[in-house]
Amino acid sequence: MSGASEQATSPLTAISNAMVRLHKEQFGRGPTNARSHFAGPDTLVCVLEDVLLPAERKLVEMGEHQRVRETRMAFQVATAAEFVGAIEQIVNRKVRAFSSSTDVVTDIVFENFLFERDGASGDGARAQGDGQVL
Repeated sequence: MSGASEQATSPLTAISNAMVRLHKEQFGRGPTNARSHFAGPDTLVCVLEDVLLPAERKLVEMGEHQRVRETRMAFQVATAAEFVGAIEQIVNRKVRAFSSSTDVVTDIVFENFLFERDGASGDGARAQGDGQVL
């Protein structure tokens, strides 16, 4: 039965699940909410909520917003290959650029992926699913 449920998982759900798993592996804790959206034919945006570690939350309370942003960015740069690899495997398209940003006040991370143009598949959102919000 697990094979059938895995086949029923949409690419957007698989992407969100991969982002949660990677954040848990890389940061020791995953977000409590994750949604992924195609933003046009070549762009993927993953919105992850409730991502900050307890120590990061304390730093935010102390007003150390930039310190948390810089640390998060350093970790994302160090682990970019894992994030890009997971997305390329799920979507079956080459990632041209990856960017991560953290809004420490709202405790939200945006993982953004830009794909190489693929004339054969047309609209990336339609090629990989309907692109609807999860």
